[in-house]
Amino acid sequence: MLDEDDQLMLRLQGGDRSAFDCLVERHRHALVGFFFRNTRDIQLSEDLTQDTLLKVYNQSWDFLPRGAFRGWMFRIARNLMIDNSRRRSHDALVKAVRGRHGEEDDGLGRIEGRVKSAESEAEQRELAKLVEATLPLLPEEQRQTFVMHHFDGLSLSEVADAMETNLPTCKSRLRLAREKLRDKLKDRGVRDPRLELDE
Repeated sequence: MLDEDDQLMLRLQGGDRSAFDCLVERHRHALVGFFFRNTRDIQLSEDLTQDTLLKVYNQSWDFLPRGAFRGWMFRIARNLMIDNSRRRSHDALVKAVRGRHGEEDDGLGRIEGRVKSAESEAEQRELAKLVEATLPLLPEEQRQTFVMHHFDGLSLSEVADAMETNLPTCKSRLRLAREKLRDKLKDRGVRDPRLELDE
């Protein structure tokens, strides 16, 4: 059974341009968020989103419907971001911190789920600032894996697709990113047991 994105891509491959409009509506916001978390530039994020969606349209003939559309689309997005970063000759890496409400619990997700009171919100904002300052210290591939999985909501198999690597490597990068993030936050004085990132 094909998922909705696969069905839309098959319609697009068959010449149905309205299918592309549906894909734009479904994924535009996620792409803008991905680019903004990496570049911190909203205009550039909008431009790169438009470029990504144009490539999706132009390369639709190359897509095979196997339930991996988001990984394929984010691979295009990541490659465009890397190309743009090289052209600009500076590192446009992840700096934003906004936890996602997700299915998988990684420790940081537990913080969001448990911290609800007004006084705790201030602590969470402070933790977010620390994480924001710490993420750029992670190696690029680990950082991008962590951000795509936790902030953009991609499954590990989708992240592996986007990063053009295999699933075990992706899992290893995520585990290392979690460990390094936890250790770096501990070095900065954050010793909250909720930051113990369980596998």
